[in-house]
Amino acid sequence: MIHATAIVSSEAQIDAGAEIGAYVIVEGPVKIAAGCKIAPHAQLMGDLEIGEGTSIGRGAIIGELPQDLGFDPATQTGVRIGKRNVIREHVTIHRASKAGQFTSFGDGNYIMVGAHFGHDVQVGNQNIIANDVLLAGHVHIGNNTFIGGGAVFHQFLRIGDYCVIQGNGSFSKDIPHFCAAQRTNRITGLNVIGLRRQGFTADDRKEMKDLFDLLFRDGFNLSQAIAAARDKSWSPRAEKLLQFIEAALRVNFRP
Repeated sequence: MIHATAIVSSEAQIDAGAEIGAYVIVEGPVKIAAGCKIAPHAQLMGDLEIGEGTSIGRGAIIGELPQDLGFDPATQTGVRIGKRNVIREHVTIHRASKAGQFTSFGDGNYIMVGAHFGHDVQVGNQNIIANDVLLAGHVHIGNNTFIGGGAVFHQFLRIGDYCVIQGNGSFSKDIPHFCAAQRTNRITGLNVIGLRRQGFTADDRKEMKDLFDLLFRDGFNLSQAIAAARDKSWSPRAEKLLQFIEAALRVNFRP
């Protein structure tokens, strides 16, 4: 299942059930699990693990050095990719920048053509990330979030669960769980349609709207809004949103 033109390192560990296409380069101790499909001209390198059933598109480059001017290439870092991800053509994923750390993806993500993931990015499960999205180093993405094509993100951002983010947006601030974001650092409300499709009940959505309004629309600054919210009790899902906002106020927060 390895094409005759592929160049595969003797250090690589490739399951017999994986498929390696024409002109693929597998460099170093790469581990490729059963059911993976690596399309022609992809390049995989370094301390990279790819979980079962993941497909890698043509010309994708995974495990290359981080774009960090102070990085020492001898530093031992890598990339971890979970199961059943679809990573399309020309996606680039760079390895982590700190010793012993990994750029990582969970399971079931769909990554479209030309997206870039900088060093130390952490991606959860079941996200859809459209063409040409650019994520700088240390961005964290939760689960079940959709990011439109061409959106760009500054380093060290947190993007929550069940978000929807407009294409061509530009973001240098965190995007909380369950929210819709667009343009430049603009939160426009809850991702109501997405929440409904994911099985959130009308009562769930009503409570989240009440909390959202308290945090962002009732005229308080953020510290005051959090204090007011803490005077009430919330369901676990709403509590998750509140905790995300509280974390944003911590001094020198880094994911």
